[in-house]
Amino acid sequence: AKLTHKLANVLEGDSMDQDVESPVAIHQPKLPKQARDDLPRHISRDRTKRKIQRYVRKDGKCNVHHGNVRETYRYLTDIFTTLVDLKWRFNLLIFVMVYTVTWLFFGMIWWLIAYIRGDMDHIEDPSWTPCVTNLNGFVSAFLFSIETETTIGYGYRVITDKCPEGIILLLIQSVLGSIVNAFMVGCMFVKISQPKKRAETLVFSTHAVISMRDGKLCLMFRVGDLRNSHIVEASIRAKLIKSKQTSEGEFIPLNQTDINVGYYTGDDRLFLVSPLIISHEINQQSPFWEISKAQLPKEELEIVVILEGMVEATGKMCSILEWLWDRCSF
Repeated sequence: AKLTHKLANVLEGDSMDQDVESPVAIHQPKLPKQARDDLPRHISRDRTKRKIQRYVRKDGKCNVHHGNVRETYRYLTDIFTTLVDLKWRFNLLIFVMVYTVTWLFFGMIWWLIAYIRGDMDHIEDPSWTPCVTNLNGFVSAFLFSIETETTIGYGYRVITDKCPEGIILLLIQSVLGSIVNAFMVGCMFVKISQPKKRAETLVFSTHAVISMRDGKLCLMFRVGDLRNSHIVEASIRAKLIKSKQTSEGEFIPLNQTDINVGYYTGDDRLFLVSPLIISHEINQQSPFWEISKAQLPKEELEIVVILEGMVEATGKMCSILEWLWDRCSF
């Protein structure tokens, strides 16, 4: 409110001194639309040239970065989802590190058991029964750990029945190895089967248009599926992302408003056998009703289209986001 009051004073002074050329340039503050309706034209033109940060990029990825997150322990409570959401390079690194650490850990314990029992001092003694036959150092203990956890069973290194601590360790490593395999392999399988690349074969029209259709002004765009395997239970939604100011004076940045693309008529449920035209009627319930053609290019808004459906081949749900605003035309 203070900034609006100062801007009004500056503009009032400028209108009183219209015949005086001033070298001072007026910089436009970041204000809601209601507070900048009376700005000079040259300032409005400067704003249109400024690059606007998108809420959703053209490739469908949300341009949102989470910062200042203090309760990071919440990510560890859902470690499976956290690993699935990681990038591939980090996921593969963790996959390799988990197996390597467990092999090294149990290999060290197998070597300690052999060292404490004195198996290292009786390697060539045929009368001595070791805990693990043919285990003569840490490298062989590490190899035996890999063979045990992966159930390879080469048969060269074998545990004997004269080592109860080795039998207990064998049981522990077998159980923990099964848990590690189930967790890591499951994580990799879910990450591989994610239908994110399915969006590459769902294409939207190059331009969205605003024109008359059946005597009604409509916002229209097309969507089509390039694959023969269809998207099952496909549905489409559209959101208008635009800052607004309430009647109480509250400024809401990045406010989301639904754009009706056939919710009440069922036209939002798609059968993507052939390309379809998605239409939004600009009526009194439309968020575009009070925006004129001349005013529309100056508005700071985004139109985000969300297409959801189930991949027929895998049964996985997929969601595709498309950014449309810079491709609208009359």
